[in-house]
This record gives sequence, C-alpha cells and structure tokens, in this order.
Amino acid sequence: MRIFRFARSHVRTVFVLIASLAMSACTSTSSTTPSSSNSVDALQLTSSSAPLAGGGALRVVKDLPAPANTQNGSEQPLSPNDVLDVSVFQVDNLSRTVQVDSGGQISLPLIGTITAAGKTVRQLEQEIETAYGANYLQSPDVTIFVKESIGQRITVDGEVNKAGIYPVSSNSSLIDAIALAGGFNTVGDAKKVFVYRNIGPNTLVANYNVEEIRGGKSRNPPIYGGDKIVVFASKSKIAMNNLKDALGVASSAARIAVIPGL
Repeated sequence: MRIFRFARSHVRTVFVLIASLAMSACTSTSSTTPSSSNSVDALQLTSSSAPLAGGGALRVVKDLPAPANTQNGSEQPLSPNDVLDVSVFQVDNLSRTVQVDSGGQISLPLIGTITAAGKTVRQLEQEIETAYGANYLQSPDVTIFVKESIGQRITVDGEVNKAGIYPVSSNSSLIDAIALAGGFNTVGDAKKVFVYRNIGPNTLVANYNVEEIRGGKSRNPPIYGGDKIVVFASKSKIAMNNLKDALGVASSAARIAVIPGL
C-alpha cells in the first residue's frame, strides 16, 4: 500500500507538470524562432508598416510584387559578383568571361567599362551590341550566359530541416524553396511561412499558407533571388511535444515507483 500511494502521488505531481508545460507552450514561442530587426512574428503583423533602422520601412502586404526590372518577374537582374560569359558572334577575341565588380560594372575590350548590375541579361546584351555597333562592328550579335549568380540565391530560415542559402532559377516557387530546405521540422507551421523581399528602399513581407498551396486552394507564389523565407513555429506543436516529453517522464516515474516492491 505504501508503494502504491507513492506511485499515485508521484504520477499526480507529473501530470500537474504536464498541464504547466502545455500552458507554458501555448503562451511562448519556440526558442528557435528567428528574431532580427527585419523579422516579424506572425502575432506581430498587426501593423501595415514599420520603420527600419537602416531607412525605408517594413511593410506587410497580402501578396508580394515581382522585383523591379525583372520584366514582370520573367527575368532576374544581374548582381555584383555574378560571373558572365560574354560571347560576340564570329569575333572570338572579344569574347571572354567577366565578373561583375562590387560597383556593378564589367570591363570589355574596346568599349571599356559598362554597368551590368540591375539590368537583365537581354538588356545588357542590347547595350553591348549598341556600343560595339557604334564604332567597331557591323550588326554585332552578343550573347551572355550567366555562369555563376550570386543574386539568384535565397535564404531559408526558421523551422525547417536544413536552413541555409540556396540557388534558385527564374521559375522557382515557394514550394520549391521549402523543398530545398528539407521541408518543415517537427514544430514548423505550414501556415506561418513569411517571405521578405526588398523593393526599392523598403522590405515587403507576406504570409503564405503552404497547406492551402499544397491543397490547391492558394497559388504557389514565385520566389526570386534575394528573397528571405522564414518559417515560424506552431505553438500547438510545441505544446504537443512538451506533452509527449512529460508523458514519457510520467511513464518512467511510475515504473521506477514500483521497482522497490519487487
């Protein structure tokens, strides 16, 4: 009887702990939830705009527009440090591999320095053709291949299995980005996926529900180089994990309590 009373008392105490843990989880966020001056928790998205320390504003929008100068999202602007193969048809000595410098420029034979960053590949091709055609070549045909792109990378952070920086193409989507990061971890909330995008001096952020996207209820938004995707934690999943942990403690405690009687 003494052993039984001890076990019953101990289990009662552990179940009080379970309730406490569950309540605590419901009123706090995951310790892995990202926090920065540019991050916005789902519960804080009550304002449509907030100033940023570096200037501009963080603005909450329902859907993100395509970045500027992308031909309505069909092309990716070039960025500093991108590596380009510039080929001039039938003029091999003018063809070469160049890197966009920190100032956004490249240097080519005869025409010298030309700004590349912020332009699409087609825009830069046309500008180089115009420069060569003005004084050096008749009807030049210039082709540019992006050999390595720093600008066509995204950051995926928060409650995913493999947070990191990943390359994307011009037709990448939010679902593709989540897949690159290994999907959601055990506490990741598919309803709390936030995408941040710099548009001019401002940073825009939109909340997307990946459950609805996968179910065909919402569109799968395109993702562009420079985007930052943050997945926040589900408080109900945190509470459930804490509950499971506590139940494991309760089960072990009950077993330990009856061992002395053997």
